[in-house]
Amino acid sequence: MRILGLALVVLACLTGAASAEYPDRPIRLIVPQAAGSATDTAARILASELQRELNQTVVVDDRPGGALTLGLDLVAKSAPDGYTIGMGPIGGLAITRHMVAKMPFDIERDLQPICLVTRGHLLLAVSPKLPVNSVQELIDYAKKNPGKLTNASSSNGSPGHLGGELFKYMTGTQIVHVPYRGGASAINDLIAGHVDIMFESLQSIAPHARAGSVHALGVSGATRSPGFPELPTIGETVPGYLAPTWTGVVGPAGLPRPILDKLNAAINKAILSEGFKDKFAKIGDEGGGGSPEDFAALIRSDSAKWGEVIQRAGIKLE
Repeated sequence: MRILGLALVVLACLTGAASAEYPDRPIRLIVPQAAGSATDTAARILASELQRELNQTVVVDDRPGGALTLGLDLVAKSAPDGYTIGMGPIGGLAITRHMVAKMPFDIERDLQPICLVTRGHLLLAVSPKLPVNSVQELIDYAKKNPGKLTNASSSNGSPGHLGGELFKYMTGTQIVHVPYRGGASAINDLIAGHVDIMFESLQSIAPHARAGSVHALGVSGATRSPGFPELPTIGETVPGYLAPTWTGVVGPAGLPRPILDKLNAAINKAILSEGFKDKFAKIGDEGGGGSPEDFAALIRSDSAKWGEVIQRAGIKLE
């Protein structure tokens, strides 16, 4: 009887441990960029909705540095238990790998895509001092003035930089790239007319475009932005041009499938919430969604595309 009693106690303990459902403590959401960045903004909007879906606190932890590798490396090296996940922007998952000589982790081997969160655009904007009013007029002006226009970007190798390189290649124009240390200073110089054009994320430049302090010409995605429905896509003038932005959530490799599926389902529900949609509608971006496999396929395809652009343009991070 004593042995039977002990067995029942052990069984009860094991059953109790097994029934503890994920998540039963706060989740850390690492952002590989600084507070106030587009990725940080997306993370905070997502965290607010996600904690309602998971009934658990989601803490945003900004870890900028290393050309987006520092924060993602923390995710890659964390325990695969679902309590440390991270925001994976297009720059960190599909671009930086082609410019950093020695990555501290392998994206395919060490990270698990969980869900695409947002799809967005770069906005092609010009200084109000530049006498162009459309994408075609910009192309014509650049061809008449080879090497005289300047294209500002938030940094060397940023999505805006690559969007500009792709534009130059597809239009046969010569435009000088001017990298800045952050989008805010680049936008300020665009407003002042110190630089001529800029491809920048909607989250950063939309308020200036709406205020008229920069002149918006087009968006970089496959379809028009719901935040700027009057603006054409660049592809309407340059057939085949496509430079969308996106960000998603990743975790460390080895996440148990039940935890992966629960996180994926919660994120898919969060991005359909009215709070999420309303906040991103003001920015002009849209919710993502889909399976972990869908997100993994997007990472692979965009990595191949931007790898070619980087190689052709000879872009390197110093």
